[in-house]
Amino acid sequence: MVHVIKCTQRIPVSVDKAWSFFSSPANLKEITPANMGFDITSDLYEGKMYPGQIIEYRLKLLGGIKVYWMTEITHVEENRFFVDEQRFGPYAMWHHQHHFVPIEGGVEMTDIVHYKIPWGPLGSIAHAFYVKKQLDHIFSHRFQKIETIFGPFTYLHNA
Repeated sequence: MVHVIKCTQRIPVSVDKAWSFFSSPANLKEITPANMGFDITSDLYEGKMYPGQIIEYRLKLLGGIKVYWMTEITHVEENRFFVDEQRFGPYAMWHHQHHFVPIEGGVEMTDIVHYKIPWGPLGSIAHAFYVKKQLDHIFSHRFQKIETIFGPFTYLHNA
């Protein structure tokens, strides 16, 4: 079974500033829970994100076991969206869309993740008891960190 996560957050910065932050893999560690031991292990390209870019990580999963994860940036439309897909790692499938839409007072950022757990029925049990909660925790933590970094979205429209 393929699962879907959709998270939307309004951020009080320009789309250029949001894009600059989120399209840089170097900033992933800053918005990932510390207890995940998230580390980028590949050399980071200092230029703009590009289709075909490979990013390698190590992170802790259940029981503190460090796992290898490789993603590829498959689609990029600057200041609008990018997509990363798992090439090797803990999921049977991982497809993560990052969308950025300018709005009054800032930018609306939407993450859409389609993912599948390996191991058939055992994977379904793992999803119900661990994976879904872990992903909810990661995206909740990320929401809070983004508010800490950029401030809460408090745009008030004057009529």
